[in-house]
Amino acid sequence: MSDAAPWLLEIRLFTVKPGLREEFHRISRDGTIPLMRDCGITVVAHGPSRNDEDGYYLLRAFRSEEERVALSQSVYATDEWLAKYDEVVPEMMASYQTSVVPVPGPALEEFARSLATG
Repeated sequence: MSDAAPWLLEIRLFTVKPGLREEFHRISRDGTIPLMRDCGITVVAHGPSRNDEDGYYLLRAFRSEEERVALSQSVYATDEWLAKYDEVVPEMMASYQTSVVPVPGPALEEFARSLATG
């Protein structure tokens, strides 16, 4: 991740329909997050929100807006997404918001490392 150019940190905040967050997390952890990584997406962190029983977050990093769009679309075009998640995942969500902010590569790397070590 280290690089002089800033990365784009995509912050997605999901509101999962009541009672479905545990299953949403299982599907994310075991299915959609590995799929995103297989498609070349840098997943920095994901998981249940600590302050909202229906909240879930996903942090992803990209080198450019073009890469963000292309890699995101590539996930949704895979046979795996279409067969396993295309109908299931959207139905579990009440809503979501996305924000994209530039972050220096070294700062993003340190943030990811601190999340990994707890």
